[in-house]
Amino acid sequence: MTVQSILFAGVLIASLAMFVRRAGHLIGYLKIGKKEDRFDRVGERMANVLRIAFGQTKLLREPVAGILHFLVFWGFVILLAAVLESIGEGLIPGFSFAFLGPLYGPLVFLEDLFGLFVTISVLIYLYRRVLSPPARLQVSGHSKWDAIFILSMILVVMVTMFGQNATRMLLTGPDEARFVSLAISGWFSPETAETWYHLFFWGHMLAVLGFLNYLPYSKHLHVLTSIPNVYFSDLNPRGALKKIDLADESLTKWGATDVEDMTWKQLLDGYTCTECGRCTAACPAHTTGKLLSPRKIIVDIRSRTFEKAAAGDEGGSPHQLLDNFITEQELWACTSCMACVQECPVMIEHVDSIVDLRRGLVLNESRFPEELKAPFSNLERNFTPWGFGHAARADWAEGKEIPRMSDGGSPDVLFWVGCAGAYDARYRKVTEAFSELMKMAGVSFAILGTEEKCTGDPARRMGNEYLAQMLMTENVQTLNKYRVKKIVVTCPHCLQSLGKEYPQFGGNYEVVHHTVFLKELIDEGKLKMSPEKVDTITFHDPCYLGRYNDEYNAPRDLVNSVGKASVEMDRSRSRSFCCGAGGGQMWMEEREGKRVNIERTEEALATNANVIGTGCPFCMTMMTDGVKAKEKADDVKVKDVAELVLEAVRAS
Repeated sequence: MTVQSILFAGVLIASLAMFVRRAGHLIGYLKIGKKEDRFDRVGERMANVLRIAFGQTKLLREPVAGILHFLVFWGFVILLAAVLESIGEGLIPGFSFAFLGPLYGPLVFLEDLFGLFVTISVLIYLYRRVLSPPARLQVSGHSKWDAIFILSMILVVMVTMFGQNATRMLLTGPDEARFVSLAISGWFSPETAETWYHLFFWGHMLAVLGFLNYLPYSKHLHVLTSIPNVYFSDLNPRGALKKIDLADESLTKWGATDVEDMTWKQLLDGYTCTECGRCTAACPAHTTGKLLSPRKIIVDIRSRTFEKAAAGDEGGSPHQLLDNFITEQELWACTSCMACVQECPVMIEHVDSIVDLRRGLVLNESRFPEELKAPFSNLERNFTPWGFGHAARADWAEGKEIPRMSDGGSPDVLFWVGCAGAYDARYRKVTEAFSELMKMAGVSFAILGTEEKCTGDPARRMGNEYLAQMLMTENVQTLNKYRVKKIVVTCPHCLQSLGKEYPQFGGNYEVVHHTVFLKELIDEGKLKMSPEKVDTITFHDPCYLGRYNDEYNAPRDLVNSVGKASVEMDRSRSRSFCCGAGGGQMWMEEREGKRVNIERTEEALATNANVIGTGCPFCMTMMTDGVKAKEKADDVKVKDVAELVLEAVRAS
């Protein structure tokens, strides 16, 4: 070995030792969190990695930044071969991958091609960061200079790689496959080529090794953790909150108040946050001036994890995640709309962490907004978050010849009316419209009447897991008593709870949203409608129907079926903006910034539609209130899709 080879070997070993030491610490820090099994269903997890991590599908939702990142990511994947070849060259003079034979030419061509792509992408990124940063990167606390340093390091890696290849050609002969390096080789003279070659080699290797060792201390730690985070992402039904074993006597508290109460995966989420701001930019609470920033929540988890790990067992830390890093005000602003989770390119699970922290507040300390006392009390006494007596739950059905499960028989479908459908004066009209449509179509259905109770969704999202589980287990007992198989709902929150969370409590049912059910009836020819176009409608996608249950087409197909001219809002389908009522916000006051429902109503009114279509009782309430607040109630009507279908059927 030459002196240079020995020196390089020493630098390489020292650098790798430093990296391995830091990586070991980071892995060890995850042990602060609770155990969780994320090692099952290997095939599905690998498919996620291929689609999301390597396919970059979530990043490509934002085309410009997505394409740039796609090129940089795949550039690094392909250029890993170039780095390994340079390492071999440093240890063994003259080393190359030429032994690959016919594969070597295409490999070095791809290295130069993607090296060019990466260089151009980094220059565009630097321009965007310094001179024209997107709004989501202008938020206070964003690590601007960290990003600029990382981009500069990548640029140095690319420039030195091309320089090393170009000057090597002057020493060993041209290689046409390295077309970029060949083009710039003329910038150097044969007399100085060897000196330049050594300068570029050491510059390249020091930049690569420096980059490698800086990453574990940077927000760009995601370069190392994003693929594992995608692999370990939640494979349970989308948006389903995890059950707490309230009977476990070994638990001294429930939910989370500090990082040791969270799972190792939630701590890994903290490592993996790229601070790109996509989650915060999509957050309805943040958009309307609330304190909540999903990005900050995840970064705070990371910061507290590092602080906790640094404190160790000697003296500990006087801080905890709640109060010292994350405030109640932030947590209670969340609408649980899942926009943050939808937009995150590395599969971070923001809502789960927020709800766990809410659980910590509610279950351990009885800390929650004053307004929630009433819904919690109502749920305990009357099995509904609103102040109505339980005996009145089926009053809407009086005189309508609506069968009940207690009447006997075996109806094909149970119509789960829901609290709003049973009590809310406006939404009772939707309940009546849908039940009338089922009668017209000859559907065999029944209701539970006073045997039905709130699904527990509001209590669960508000952190009151004990109350939620009480309602859920009682409903499961009732449903299983009647051997219910299929349930149709008009509320997407009931759809989510009954369909995706009741299996945790022994309730396994086929649960269908009424828009999907109505489309099936129309497709089967059981409902006939008039094609006359009388209105222009814009459909507002409910979060719990769209992002939670991936249903965007059925309500739109119904709008088209009834002959309405439809127009989309700027934010629709998976990018739909929340109405502002989820996550318990229906019963809380918005004391900061603009009301979320006003933001969404203004967007709907901007379409100039004279009907705002909904498929959710919460959305109907919020959009109706918004239209009234904007003094447009005489010009714009808010209607459920079932009401639109009924109007069209009656007109036929």
